[in-house]
Amino acid sequence: MIFKIIPKSDYETVIPLVEKLNEFKISKTVLKERFEEMKTQNYECAGIYDNKALVGVTGLWFCTRHYAGKSVEVDHVYIDEAYRGKGLGKQFLAWIYDYVREKGCNTIELNTYVQNYPSHKFYYNEGFEILGYHFLKKL
Repeated sequence: MIFKIIPKSDYETVIPLVEKLNEFKISKTVLKERFEEMKTQNYECAGIYDNKALVGVTGLWFCTRHYAGKSVEVDHVYIDEAYRGKGLGKQFLAWIYDYVREKGCNTIELNTYVQNYPSHKFYYNEGFEILGYHFLKKL
């Protein structure tokens, strides 16, 4: 398996995986538009490749937070079902930890859906702590 940052020119390749995690049922057209906009922000996309096939993906949002210093938010981690349960998620996060440390990050944050119980156990085992709730209001 190869872990790497996906070039901005290839962001469209992540859409099929992001669609599988798409709780909000956002159309492919809107996802494409949003990824185009995200290219201009403090966003990077990391992928897991099995040869040339993209089998896992996550977004990385970089910022400085008053309570955490330079931080990255890991966003929408998705690994294809056929590749789960083989330690790939743990390897991917280890690669991400090293990558963001090199970029000067002090902390990593993430959100996970309330009903996604397997992810909760995984993140606890990775040393993450729940600090609060994530709220969303559509305008």
